[in-house]
Amino acid sequence: MSDSTPSRAPEARKAQTAPHRQVRAAHTDTTVTVYQAYAPRIGLPAARDGRFPPAWKRERMTWIKPSFLWMMYRCGWATKTDQETVLAVEITRAGFDEALRRACLSHYEPGTHADREAWQRSLRDSPARVQWDPERNLHLNPLPYRSLQLGLSGPASRAYADEWTVSIRDVTPLAREIHALVRTGDDAAARALLPAETPYPTGPLTHLGA
Repeated sequence: MSDSTPSRAPEARKAQTAPHRQVRAAHTDTTVTVYQAYAPRIGLPAARDGRFPPAWKRERMTWIKPSFLWMMYRCGWATKTDQETVLAVEITRAGFDEALRRACLSHYEPGTHADREAWQRSLRDSPARVQWDPERNLHLNPLPYRSLQLGLSGPASRAYADEWTVSIRDVTPLAREIHALVRTGDDAAARALLPAETPYPTGPLTHLGA
């Protein structure tokens, strides 16, 4: 099947109903799954041990993504240098929710912030950043609604690595399998393998423009 109108139908229907900014993720009553991609020297030990190794720099900002397809866009289906290992990181909802509550948009947005100075104060005081980037379809083309990227720094980054993480899985084989199906034009089979991501109950996120 080529990327014809029928193959895009589920995305077209979703685009008509999806809020412009919304957190969608695979989640349970207690956890939420986010994605990251690393070089094998980091990703493989993390998946093997179920925790990030000492070489994972806890003092640096790290970006987590609840959208599998946005992660595929970012890492090029696990082909980009130092992004060859894709991890599904299951973290506590309590930690994720705390990060969202304390997050600030990474850019100034009139209507969300009182003024630029207020945004700068919030940015300085917040351990988390949020970007809303276009969600992606199977062919990694942008969709008309946005997906969350959450950046964690300082105490939030350390808590993510050492307190919030419940499990880490290497989903590189899944990424490659889906990509192979997309390349052969079998969109239906590829779509059937995607993780089920549903609206995540964040409550109001007015401080993040959503």
